[in-house]
Amino acid sequence: MSGTVPKDPVRIGAVRYLNSKPLIEGLSATIPGAELVLDVPSRLADDLAAGRLDVALIPSVEAFGDENYIVVSDACVATRGPVLSVKLYSRVHPGKIRSLALDEGSRTSAALVKIMLEERYGVTPEVEPLPLDATTRDTSADAVLLIGDRAIHPPEESFDTVWDLGTEWSTWTGLPFVFAMWVARRDCSGVDLGAPLSAVRNHGLEIVDEIARREGPQLGMSQPAAVEYLTRNLHFHLGSAERSGLRLFRELATRLELIPDLGHPLFGETTSRFADAPGTSATANTH
Repeated sequence: MSGTVPKDPVRIGAVRYLNSKPLIEGLSATIPGAELVLDVPSRLADDLAAGRLDVALIPSVEAFGDENYIVVSDACVATRGPVLSVKLYSRVHPGKIRSLALDEGSRTSAALVKIMLEERYGVTPEVEPLPLDATTRDTSADAVLLIGDRAIHPPEESFDTVWDLGTEWSTWTGLPFVFAMWVARRDCSGVDLGAPLSAVRNHGLEIVDEIARREGPQLGMSQPAAVEYLTRNLHFHLGSAERSGLRLFRELATRLELIPDLGHPLFGETTSRFADAPGTSATANTH
């Protein structure tokens, strides 16, 4: 795996949720001069597209929609089963969902839930945004998609059906699901950050107990619960099974016209950089 730290300061965007903490722990020490911006996934995608960021941990669905994008690292946010932090709360049976409120911070999960409803139940609900400071009680929609830290704690109301999107995808397809990846524009210095970003990930996983001890209480989670989430619900290596899951996700999203059919290589010229990186998974656990 190759890659060098660029000489000029680089603007790096990352998700501010707990699930990204192992990917950015000690980043400034590994990538001197890096400017780290923390935000929700949808805004990071907008900033990368607008050139306000050089590389960003963006929703995987966003990587499909621009021919100038390239995946630069084998570090990612993925799951092979229950993900805990991406959930659909439905007041009716999934086959009867006619209206759907989507977490305003979500794009990959929004596309995923639309795919699951259409492919499994033939349902195409009307959608509305759920503001970042809103709760399920602030919408009368049949179903509500929540992501990130606020999805970890169940809402204070009862529902007919609750989907953990990681579980639903892995059970349905037998493949992992990748929620976010490090992506850069081909013409910027971010493409040289593959090795440093993977090194940051490796360091973060080595001290995951420390991260859990620091971050868990801020979310109302005990350290053991935060460790469980970061080590059992999530994994952070983009291997061959993860790439297969991404290709299927892109195929389904394209078929439903949720993304444009651009046909550009998903991993492009960087595939050889990280396909055989140490620790990269080669098989899916279907749970």
